Formats: sequence, structure tokens, C-alpha cells
Amino acid sequence: MAEGVASITEFYRPLDEAEVGRKHWLTVFTSGMGFFTDAYDLFIIGTVTVILTPIFRLNTNQISLLNSISLLASVLGAFTFGKLMDRLGRKTVYGLEVALLAVGAILTALAWNFESLFIFRILVGIGVGGDYATSAVITSEYANKKSRGRLVGTVFAMQGFGLMAGPAIAAIFLGAGVPNGIAWRLMLGLGAVPALSVVYLRRKIRETPRYTLSVRGDVAETAKTVEWVTGQASTVNGQATTGKGNRPVAPIAATSDLRKRLASKPYLLRLIGTAGSWFLMDIAFYGNSVSSPLILKQLQPHGSLLSHTLISLAIFTVAAVPGYWVAVWLMDRLGRKRIQWQGFLVMTLAFGGIWLIPGAVKNTALFLGLFAISYFFIEFGPNETTFVFPSEIFPTSIRGMGDGISAAGGKFGAFLGALFVPHLLKSVGISGVMGVMAAVSAVGILLTLVALPEPMGQTLEEASAEDPSSLTY
Repeated sequence: MAEGVASITEFYRPLDEAEVGRKHWLTVFTSGMGFFTDAYDLFIIGTVTVILTPIFRLNTNQISLLNSISLLASVLGAFTFGKLMDRLGRKTVYGLEVALLAVGAILTALAWNFESLFIFRILVGIGVGGDYATSAVITSEYANKKSRGRLVGTVFAMQGFGLMAGPAIAAIFLGAGVPNGIAWRLMLGLGAVPALSVVYLRRKIRETPRYTLSVRGDVAETAKTVEWVTGQASTVNGQATTGKGNRPVAPIAATSDLRKRLASKPYLLRLIGTAGSWFLMDIAFYGNSVSSPLILKQLQPHGSLLSHTLISLAIFTVAAVPGYWVAVWLMDRLGRKRIQWQGFLVMTLAFGGIWLIPGAVKNTALFLGLFAISYFFIEFGPNETTFVFPSEIFPTSIRGMGDGISAAGGKFGAFLGALFVPHLLKSVGISGVMGVMAAVSAVGILLTLVALPEPMGQTLEEASAEDPSSLTY
């Protein structure tokens, strides 16, 4: 058995020790454009519902549902695609989720009333959820051990540009005087463009080498993919591996055993940590971001929709987007765990300051300063790391399901945040909302410290506590 352990470790060595190259960046781009689209489609709805309120005569309940239904649907998408990835393979399902997202975006632009828009936003959400479950896992399974956090983090950092694109495009349409009845349709329909641009690339991507070896036991295909990524042939016991003369690897777990394995030690605690911290983070992030037009309207009752949109754009540009890239830069230097708990800590302090400082919600400069700080440390913090963690700390055979459940937990938190913040703003005001966000963030600190390991600098097999001896020649 010891020989088998050495063989598997040696097999992956070119992948684990490779320099970041063209194939890595192709994977990152293919995955990242989906996240640009995800962010744009999820956050543009906040501005769209403000425009649609007089057109469709929306009430508060309908606004809350439109703002949040894609997030609830993404729970289903993340869980379903995560499960399918482990059963059918990464390549089999990759690209289908972003195609569904594009179709949903086009249909939302053609909606004729509240009900039709509500249904089409469900399609968008399923596609978004599927993207969360698939892209991180695929990027992680192609990455080397030294730069894995940076590569997976870069995929997610594309969300920042989508976050910025929403208010930027809305500001262009509103500033140019495009009629509201046309502007909202263009805002929603444009979400299909970046998604469609990568459907072909996703359908052509090779199956990840860890899936072909660990789950399918296909030595020859794995060797080809490793060489495709790194330019180096895999070796087993000092000899190049071509698949000829090598016995297939025994898959480490039968499909029927996957749920039991995910519920066993140490993976159940890890799943609570990844899904729970993502749930808490998304309550704060999506609750504030999707409802930012409503928050700014309460902060500045006499401000215009255009001015509020420009303020949102400024916060995203100055605070959020730099936060993503600082996290990417430091992910493989400080570690995921430290970045996550420190981010939750500063979020707690920023939200708590708005809640506790007298007059903070009446002093526009003070509020926006603290709000911007919270955004920087959401991105240089749990918004990045909750995406990276579950792609690393579960074994290959259950990585899709572990990531899918974690993403589903996050999107359920996002749904709750987007659904209830409009109502909380009416009942307890901005200060009360920020008090809730401070409490949520404080729980995130504790969960991170208790439930999550540090995978920085480790191979996926080490980070996931996967026993290589279960893969035998």
C-alpha cells in the first residue's frame, strides 16, 4: 500500500508544483467571466425594482421578492450542480449553468408584469447557483498548491467588476435620459452578454485530472490532462505515465457512500464552518448591497436615483473592488482563515459603529465612511475566503457536493438578507439594520476560528485530509 501512496503523490507532483501558466489563466478567465455576470445580474435588480415600482405598481412585498428570489433559486442551483459534479463529472455539467443564466437574463428583459419577471428571475438564480458550485472546484482542481488561493480568488474577484458594472450602466442610462420603460429592460438583458461569451469555452474545457483519477480511475486521461496543463508528463515510480501498462486506479468511494462520507469526521464540522460562515457573510453583503438604493434613499430622502446610484458606484469602486484584489494578493501569504476572521472582525466594528455612534445615520460622511470600510473588509475578508475554502477542504469525491452545499448556505443567507432588509429599514431604520449585521458578523468570527482548518500551501489531498492509500494501483 505504501507504494500506492507514493505513486499517487508522485502522479500529481507536476500539477502541484507547476508554475502558473497559460492553461491556468484560461481556466480562470473561463470561470471568472461567469462571476462577472453573476454579480451584475444579482445586484442590478435593486436599481431595476426602483425604476419598476411605478411602472408595475410594486408594493414592498413585491420589491422584496424580486430583489431576493434569484438568491433563493440559487440555493437550488448550487446544491443541484454540486451534486451532479460529483456524480457525472465537472466537464459534463460545466457551461450548462451559465447558458441557463443567459437565457434567464434575456427573458427578464422581455417580462411584461411582476409575475413574469418573478418567474424569469428564478431561472437566473438557478444558473448563478450552479456557477458558484462549479467554477471554484474546477479552478481548484487545476491549480498548483502554491498559488491555488490566488487562482480561485481571482475567479471570484471578477465579481467586483460585475458589482461595479451594474450601477455604472444604470448611471449611464439614467444620465443619458433613456426612458425608464426601456432602461430597465436593457439593464437586465445586458446580463446575458458576458455569460454567452464563455459558454463555448466551458463546454470545451477538459475534465479535471483529480476527478478522472480519484473518481473514475482513468490513469491515461489523467496523465494527458496533467501534461496539457503543465507541459510535463506525470511519472509513477520514476517512469512516465501514458496509461499503457498501468492498471486503473480504484475510485475512493462509491456514489451511494458520498453523503455518509460528507457527514463523517472531520467533514461535517468543516461543512458547518463553510456553509455557516458563507450564510452569515451573505446576509450582510447581499442584504446591504441589493438594498443599497433603499438604504441611500433613507439616508438622503431628497436625493435622486441617479445620485444614489453614483454613490453606490463610488463605494464599490473605492472600497469593494480594491478589497477583492488585496485578498487575492495576500491569500497565499496570510492564509484563508486569518483573512476571514479578521474581515468579520472589522465588519463587526464598522456595522457596530453605525449602530452605536449617535447621529451616525444622520451624518452622511460618517455613515458612508464606515459603510465603505465594511465593504473593503467584506471583500478583503469572508466574501473571498468563503468561496475559496470549500473548494479545498473536502476530498475529490465529495468536493462538488461540499462546495454546492456551502454555496447554497451562502445564497440562502443572501436571500434572507435581501428579503428582510427592506422591511427592517421600515421598522427599525438604517441603525437597526446595521446592528443586526454587526451581530451576524460577530458570530462569523467564532465559527471561522472553531470550524475551519488552514489549507494554505498544502496539496488538495493534504488540505482535504484525503487518504492517498485509498487510491491503489
